[in-house]
Order: sequence, then C-alpha cells, then structure tokens
Amino acid sequence: MFETLSSRLSAAFERLTKRGALTAADVDEALKEVRIALLDADVALPVVKSFLDRVRNQAVGERVLRSVTPGQMVVKIVHDELAATLGGQAAGLRTDGEPPLVYLMVGLQGSGKTTTTAKLGLRLQSQARKKALLASLDVQRPAAQEQLRVLGEQAQVDTLPILAGQMPVDIARRALSVARLKGYDLVLLDTAGRLHVDAGLMAEVAQVRDLAKPAETLLVADALTGQDAVNSAKAFHDRIGLSGIVLTRVDGDGRGGAALSMRAVTGCPIKLIGVGEKLDALEEFDPQRMAGRILGMGDIVALVEKAKATIEEEDAKKLADKVMKGRFDLDDMAQQLAQLRKMGGMDGIMGLLPGVAKAKAQLAQANIDDRMISRQEAIIRSMTRRERRDHRLIDASRRRRIAAGSGTTVADVNRVLKQYLQMSDMMKRASKLGEKGLKRHGLAGILPRPR
Repeated sequence: MFETLSSRLSAAFERLTKRGALTAADVDEALKEVRIALLDADVALPVVKSFLDRVRNQAVGERVLRSVTPGQMVVKIVHDELAATLGGQAAGLRTDGEPPLVYLMVGLQGSGKTTTTAKLGLRLQSQARKKALLASLDVQRPAAQEQLRVLGEQAQVDTLPILAGQMPVDIARRALSVARLKGYDLVLLDTAGRLHVDAGLMAEVAQVRDLAKPAETLLVADALTGQDAVNSAKAFHDRIGLSGIVLTRVDGDGRGGAALSMRAVTGCPIKLIGVGEKLDALEEFDPQRMAGRILGMGDIVALVEKAKATIEEEDAKKLADKVMKGRFDLDDMAQQLAQLRKMGGMDGIMGLLPGVAKAKAQLAQANIDDRMISRQEAIIRSMTRRERRDHRLIDASRRRRIAAGSGTTVADVNRVLKQYLQMSDMMKRASKLGEKGLKRHGLAGILPRPR
C-alpha cells in the first residue's frame, strides 16, 4: 500500500534534505510535488488542501528555516500531519463490557465483508482470547451463509447454524440468544451487502442495529475502489453511525488515497486493514506507523510483530545455540528461507524496513524476489540429508543431480552453495565474537571486511 505515493514523496524530500539551508521558495517547491503526489494517489481534493495548508503554516516558520537540519524538520512536520490526517493515534476495538458484545459488520457487496468477519473472529479468539460466534444475516445471496460457515470452520471459530427462511432481524435475535446461553463473549453479525447504497439496505441494517445495540459498527470497505469507498463510508456513517472502518485489499492498493481521505471525510477511524487473502492477514491500523511507512521510514514495530507471530521461540533458541557454537548447515538455511516466506516474503519485509526504496529497486533489477526464494528451497530439498549436513560432499556430479531434481541449473545450485558459505562464515565470526562481542561490535563485527 502507498507504494506510488511513498516513492514520489521520498524523491521530493530527498532533494530537500540534501540542502544545508532552506528558503520559503524551496519549501513551496517541495509542497507542490507533495500536492501532485497526493492527487495522483486519489486523495480527495479538500483533504489535500487542508493537509498542505497545515504543513505550510508550520514549515515556513523561522524555527524550521533557521534550524540545523531544516529539511529533516519539514519531513517531520509532514510525518506528523500525515499521521493526524490518518487519525492521530491507533483506535482499538472495544472488547470489554457485558457479554455478549456485538460487532455489526456492514458494507457493499464485494468489499470482502464475509471474509473479514471470519478474519476478525479468528483475531479476537487468538489474540484477545475472546470466544466469538459468527452469524450471517445475508439472505440476499444464496451461498453467503454457507460461505461464512466454511470460513468459520477454516478459522476454527463457531458459526450460528443456518435455518432456511429466517429474516435478518430474526437471525440476529437467535444469534444473541445462543450467545447468552452458551457463554460467548462476542457475536459478529455479517449483514447483507448491495452493489450500491440504497434505502432498502440501510433500513435493514438499521433494524438489526436497533435490536443488537452493537459495541462496534464496522464498515468493511475495499481500498481498490478509491473515492467510491470514501463516498460509501460517508453514506453509511450518516445513516447508520459507524464506530470504525476496516479497509480491505490494501496490499493491492499502490495509491492509498482511500485511507488518507477516509478519516478526514467521515470522521471515523480506520481500525483494521486487510493485507492478504489468508485468514490471519488482518492488522491493526496505526496512523503513526503508517505515516512512517509512507515516508520510507519503515515500520519496525510491525516487523517485530510479524516475527513474533511466525517464529517459534524454541526454533529461535536452537538456531541461536548453533550460531554460538559455529554450526550452521543447509537445513538451517532452508528453515530461514521458509521463515522469510511466512513473514510475507521479500516484499512483505522490505516494506517494513526504513529507507529501502532504493534497495527494493536494486533487488528488482537483480531478480531477487519470492520466486528466487522458492527456487533456493527446492534446491536444498533436492539434497540428501548427508549433503545438507556436510556441503563438502556436493561434488560436480551431485550438483548436476540436485539441479535436475529441483528443476534448476547447476549455476543456480552453485549460487545457493556460495550464499550458504557466506552465511556460514558470518555465523562463525558471530560465534568467535560471543554475545558480549556482538553487543560491542554489532553487524560490523560479522560482515565481511572489504579487501
């Protein structure tokens, strides 16, 4: 998300930060590029105007223009204003109160509402430790209720049994009754959608809202629809009253205009974002961290959270022990490659690291991508256990066999072995330095020295 906007803003601010002193004209020139970048990203015009006015008022003051690092000061002002436009602080979901709390999921057809309902149920059960019940009120689409049931099974979240012929309000009433009887903490009501906002849809959702008295009324909106998503959010908020927004398909939205416009136009916080098709691909939306991502500052917190969610503590300890003993084999390398994939591949990780816009371009030119990771894994899997434990066994004939078995070339096998030897050398240097040495020297102590 925000890839186009991020690259445009990074280019504008790179020129600004290289200058020792700034004039008001320099700032205006940079803000002109920011304006074009925001409009290209499909941000609503009133939002762009308000944003630039706030930035300009702060950026052309004496405190900035006469500061030691005026370019950096302007970038900080833009960062803070971006975060404010996106909502200021992260707005969490309400999970405390007399159970069962109700989450009312609303939105247009095709926005990913049913899938998001299942994702949210899984997130609440696994992270908030809340027992959730999913219920589909969508009697418009014949397969909608069955779709939620299947997704609930996959996520291991309970769903309300389907009874043919019931109307949405009756289903909601039954869901609340079952939840009280069986001790559920939360009920997620997946309402019907339409191809566009209409009176019938709003009346139906309002009826369910009045009955269920939801703790959260969440609009599920598709980021790829840009300003249409913003318009539908405003319509739902004016008629139903939203407590928050879940923005889906942000991984496919390179512009990000919907997210930047949503809070300013509706006044509703974006609470969650869908970042992929998998059922665990739902993240909390944090305006401060997202502003950092947009400006190429990365999101180390999100990277750490991803690592904690995917890396088994026992596996990490085993690898650390092997590193400290100077033992690192091809099985360990395969494990690290698999871990990289679990964390979202090269793109998923690079997007969270600070200052990587140029590095991403260089990786693309070098054809370093997730397909290359898959090829490397295939090559290692084509080796015997003995070969993985001792790379010295892999002579020319074995390399030809491994290449044939993995559908690659001998040159590819050679590259993997070379990469393994470089990693192994780094691990040996780390073991020689020891824990204290690593803390003292950091990465410089284990990276190869220039010749």
